[in-house]
Amino acid sequence: MQARPHRQPAVLQNSVVVFSKNYLPLARINIKRAIVLLISGQAESLEIGNTTMWEVRSPSVVLQVPEHIRLTVSNPERLWKVPPVNRREVLRRDGHTCQYCGSTRNLTIDHVIPRSKGGQHSWDNVVAACERCNSLKGDRLPHEAGMVPKTKPKAPAHPAVAFAEQFWKAQHGED
Repeated sequence: MQARPHRQPAVLQNSVVVFSKNYLPLARINIKRAIVLLISGQAESLEIGNTTMWEVRSPSVVLQVPEHIRLTVSNPERLWKVPPVNRREVLRRDGHTCQYCGSTRNLTIDHVIPRSKGGQHSWDNVVAACERCNSLKGDRLPHEAGMVPKTKPKAPAHPAVAFAEQFWKAQHGED
């Protein structure tokens, strides 16, 4: 006899937004993790507008799990270091897109101010560039080559800040 695959109840496929003690939206977690945080006292229910509540049942307990929870423990934000400036991280920051022409093929990294002209290998001087644009710009300054990056290079934002920006935009219908 063949065993039936175990299927989760539909309610367990929902996710919950976790806020820090200071009400900063941190992340979206699965409902099982939210239940553990609520039962262990590490989080509390948070009502924002028309908060959805899901009912989760066990043989001995019926639990109301809200769509939003707030951590009650202090200092929940994990230590986060700005990632090193390397090709993978620069491409991730720039959305795997050439900052000069918008191409997504044959990407390299370009020093906006060339190192030979005093430019640093730092987050505010490195952008993703396709091989063609990198070659066209060569060892020249952006104004000399007539090639200015579409976005000003900067260090990546803390993941919690990036999530918070996305969360608030979604709440206010922005895209």
